[in-house]
Amino acid sequence: MAKDLFSNQASLYAQYRPGYPRELYEYIVQHVNSRTLAWDCATGNGQAAVELARYFDRVMATDISEKQLQQAQPHEKITYSVTTAEQTPFGNNSFDCITVAQAYHWLQFDAFEKEVMRIAKPGAVVAIWGYSLVVCEDEAINTLINTFYRDKVGAYWDKERRYIDDHYTTVPFPYEPLPSKDFHISVQWNRQQLIGYFNTWSSVQHFIKAHQYNPVNELAAAIEKLWQNDNYKNFYFPLFLKLGRVKKDVGI
Repeated sequence: MAKDLFSNQASLYAQYRPGYPRELYEYIVQHVNSRTLAWDCATGNGQAAVELARYFDRVMATDISEKQLQQAQPHEKITYSVTTAEQTPFGNNSFDCITVAQAYHWLQFDAFEKEVMRIAKPGAVVAIWGYSLVVCEDEAINTLINTFYRDKVGAYWDKERRYIDDHYTTVPFPYEPLPSKDFHISVQWNRQQLIGYFNTWSSVQHFIKAHQYNPVNELAAAIEKLWQNDNYKNFYFPLFLKLGRVKKDVGI
């Protein structure tokens, strides 16, 4: 079963994690043969599921964290449920599209593939994406962020974080490749929003557990010295996508 690293900070996650650009969804769905049913696996607070509901008749949105799902936005087209990525209650050959947003690296790859091959329709699209470290327009703030990421909490990231650093180029993805594309998530944040985002990091939670204090407080103080007026600054996240098609016989 995938790791649950975000239940403790579920409300922060819902408040401070960035959404994904509409262009990403438009690009994905143009490869989908039918738009009857989508599965958003490891949906978290339903960010991607709500967007998928624009395109599909129904969306099944699952996560192992009940606390994350409690933060999700209700939607008439979306059914939320506590379900693992590797074993679901869904029927064979059900889904036209399967998505995993910023969570594929936490899954058990072989078991997830087996489940995908069972519940996906032949020719269904599998889309996984993630985003790497935030980038600020202010290089001095970037230096603080990079040092914090690498030196302060670097040892407290789970080993799966390396897949994000590699932009998913090293994850197993056993589906017929479709043309991929890179995107950016652009946001305008004040200091509170930036600091709130850092507090959603799983590495920060691991650090707090180990040392009994929050290292983000030190980072926040350093950032405030450089960013005193608390106006909004431009940030972006490099977003990377892997896209594939399920190839199997109808009888599977």
